[in-house]
Amino acid sequence: MRRAAFLLLGLLATSAAAQRTVNIGLGYNPDVQFTPFYVADKLGYFGAEGLKVNYQHGYVSQLLPLLLQGKLDFVVGDPEDAIFARNQGADVRYVMTMYQKNPVTVFSLRPLNTVQDLKGLTVGLPGPFGSSYHAIQALLDSAGLQEGKDVRLSSIGFTQVDAVRAGRVDAAVGYANNDVLQLARTSGKRVYTLDVTGAYPMVGVGLIGTGKSLSGDLAKKVVRAAQRGLKFTVADPARAFKLAQPVFGSSGSLDVLRASVPLMTGPYAQANGLGAMNPAAWTKAVAALVKQGKLPANAKATDYYTNAYISKTLK
Repeated sequence: MRRAAFLLLGLLATSAAAQRTVNIGLGYNPDVQFTPFYVADKLGYFGAEGLKVNYQHGYVSQLLPLLLQGKLDFVVGDPEDAIFARNQGADVRYVMTMYQKNPVTVFSLRPLNTVQDLKGLTVGLPGPFGSSYHAIQALLDSAGLQEGKDVRLSSIGFTQVDAVRAGRVDAAVGYANNDVLQLARTSGKRVYTLDVTGAYPMVGVGLIGTGKSLSGDLAKKVVRAAQRGLKFTVADPARAFKLAQPVFGSSGSLDVLRASVPLMTGPYAQANGLGAMNPAAWTKAVAALVKQGKLPANAKATDYYTNAYISKTLK
């Protein structure tokens, strides 16, 4: 009996030693938006791949240097984070998305039916950076509206909900699965939104890797575990929320996760696997960035992303 116990302990020790540690930066504070990743850890999906995952939270501007230094293996950030880093010579690529549709939207307490309704208004946004900035620029350009002349963009930090509710700005750029819900809840009023995806159909946040972390089989294992986390979250958001809540505490709510779930799937993902990215959408979004002068004229979408690590069976 004692010999069997020692053998079991030896097997467990060998198994633990055989696990490879993977370090993933999550580009914000602990947050409900990362539920699929927390779930993938809690339910042992990384362990099933022979991996022990360590999450490090922080702003992407802090995490990307760590990724490039090899101190992190992957970072979860906006596709633009990978695009602009690669455009500056960094060996990075975007390899899996959490959101098939970017949650960015323009919202207001006054009626918004078309982009033309923004003419003469002041629109708040965190600042001249990130997916919200590029999305609003593409939206205005699609309607022939000029920043400064037709629409004033005001940098207000991450205060969009308060700024719209208090009337400091007429509208703001934020997230349909968060800011819009908060404003409706705290104001008790109808919130009007404009969909930006027709002008800028970029995907949402997802995994960014480097040439080093994308070599060998590590990326396929990490992506597969994350896809399983996505699949579980889509199938049972209430249980996923309960599993993940100890990580983010009271800072997240189930209604935000429920509003996020439809963004995680869609026709392309159902055909090609959760986390897969539609090449046509990427091509149009990169073309918008080229038109904005943010990328060179010869930029190609496939320079910045790949579906090569996606498991098509996880839908």
